[in-house]
Amino acid sequence: MRRLLLLLVLLPLTTKAQEKGEFEIGIGAGINFSDFYGDTSFGYRTRTAFQAGVLGEYYFSDRWGLKSGFVYDSKGADGSGNEIKLDYLFIPIYANWHFGRTRNWYLNFGPHVDILVSAEDEIAGDLKDDTSSVDIGLGVGIGHKFRVSENTAIFIEYQGAGGLINVPSNDGGFELLNTRAAFNVGVVFSPK
Repeated sequence: MRRLLLLLVLLPLTTKAQEKGEFEIGIGAGINFSDFYGDTSFGYRTRTAFQAGVLGEYYFSDRWGLKSGFVYDSKGADGSGNEIKLDYLFIPIYANWHFGRTRNWYLNFGPHVDILVSAEDEIAGDLKDDTSSVDIGLGVGIGHKFRVSENTAIFIEYQGAGGLINVPSNDGGFELLNTRAAFNVGVVFSPK
């Protein structure tokens, strides 16, 4: 037990600031809470789902990087007696700003593109033909990396994202836009 406590105390002290030209790649997964915003007269509530993916970051300096990747992102909402499930391939293009003495904290922000994989309503069935095939939006997040070795870190982060394109392809006079918040954990590797 004492060794575990010592490891937990010393773990955040293991540092390695990334330098210009370095690259990290990682895998992560998390739980997200999605809903619609816009015309909310339909009575939608938050849907809990998951996401998982592969991400990479290229460092322009020890403070700035560009983070992108491919994430399977399950969105949608709970409606009045039925659940709307929208599954996307989420592609962030985020600026990543590292801060703190050891640069283990980070803020990220920027645009993202979502490509629709499937759309389903529990009652009406397949909605893919009636759903916009692409969503473009903006996201922001904060996270922390815990270095476990010189080339490996575990991360924990919170991410928020909102869409800018109407979810229904035939809007019928109303606007529904995707929104979601996610808590993620994962591991990143520096290939050096």
